[in-house]
Parts: sequence; structure tokens; C-alpha cells
Amino acid sequence: MSDALAALRAEIDADPTLAGLLRVASGALDDDPGHDLEHALRVTLWTLRLGGEQVVRRHAVAAGLFHDVVNVPKDHPDRARASELCAEAARPHLRAAGFAADEVELVAEAIVDHSFSRGAVPRSHLGRALQDADRLEALGVLGVFRTISTGTKMGARYFDARDPWAEARPLDDLRYSIDHFETKLLKLAPTLCTEEGRAEAERRAARMRTMLEWLGQELGRPYRVRG
Repeated sequence: MSDALAALRAEIDADPTLAGLLRVASGALDDDPGHDLEHALRVTLWTLRLGGEQVVRRHAVAAGLFHDVVNVPKDHPDRARASELCAEAARPHLRAAGFAADEVELVAEAIVDHSFSRGAVPRSHLGRALQDADRLEALGVLGVFRTISTGTKMGARYFDARDPWAEARPLDDLRYSIDHFETKLLKLAPTLCTEEGRAEAERRAARMRTMLEWLGQELGRPYRVRG
């Protein structure tokens, strides 16, 4: 565990309210490595960092811990409602933890708004920080791991051996995991709301492009950035 994550865990453990929320979230999150407790804690850490003084730390921790508490598979018909289901699941626990009604709704709203599939710009500083933090997890080395593990779970191949870069076929990220970089991931950085988030996203996207270049070398099929 990094020093920053260790400090976050210590902060949570020292606050009975947050420690209780952590226990609830830990019990509810599954073992999907892309949506497990470690993912929730990394998102929490970046939500705090990107929100800065504009967000209340307790609100950021609660939102980060519960943003993926209901993990709807990407190929499930209810996928578009995933963030709403997470917000619904979080509300009673936030009330039980002593959050005021307006605080509960602020955190729930941020959880709803963070979803990529909703295509919405978050309505609060907390929502914008949470959305950016979650999108950062889709990029960089972690993003590569998550893409491949998710694709494998859905029965996708790593790539089309005959046409890995979709030069003569439509992109299809349900069949080929590598296609997901072009259909979504490499387009994410400009969509982040915060300046610091966008800068970090660009750094992580650059690492992904380098990985694709290396893959092209190994396959003998050079990767070319799409226009």
C-alpha cells in the first residue's frame, strides 16, 4: 500500500463514522479487481486530491467508498442505471451514519453524476472530483489491467489477430479488448472536469499509447494513432 493510501486508511480508521462506512462498503463490494475496495480507496484518494478545499473530506470519502457499491456488469441491461443503484444503496447507510439530509443528497448526487454512461457534467464540486477520480482509474497501467480483466470476463479476445488495429473492420470492443482503447479510453482525457485531473489523464493516456506501440512491435503490425 502506498504511503498516501496508508494515510487515508489511518484517517478513516480514526473517524468512527467513516470507519463504519468503510466496513459497510467493504462488505458490499465484490472481488472484481476493477471495482473492489482497493479501487474505491484509490478513487477516494483522488477525489480528495482533486476536490481540494472545495469539498468536505467526509463527503469525498463517503462518495468514493460507495460510488461502485453496486457493480453492474458492462453487458447487463441495467448498466446505464448503475450509478443510480449505487446512490440508492448508499443513502440509508449515510443516514444511519449521521449525515444530515442535505449531505446525504449531495453525496448521492455526486455518485449518480460520476457515471460515464450517463454523459452528464456533474452538478457539484464533489461530483466533478469524483467523476475525474473514477475516470483516471480507466487510464494508464491500471486502465490496461482493468480493460483486459473486464474483456476476459465478457468473453472478449485481446485483439483481432488478422486486423489488430481495426484498419479494415469496424471497431468492436465487445469482441476485442484492444478496441476499447480507441472506442473510449484514449478519448477520455479531454472530458475530465478539473485541470489537475486532465493533466494526469493525459499522462496516463500517453502511457497507454506507448503500450500499444510496443504491442504493435511485438505483433509486427505497427500501431498508428487514429485520426
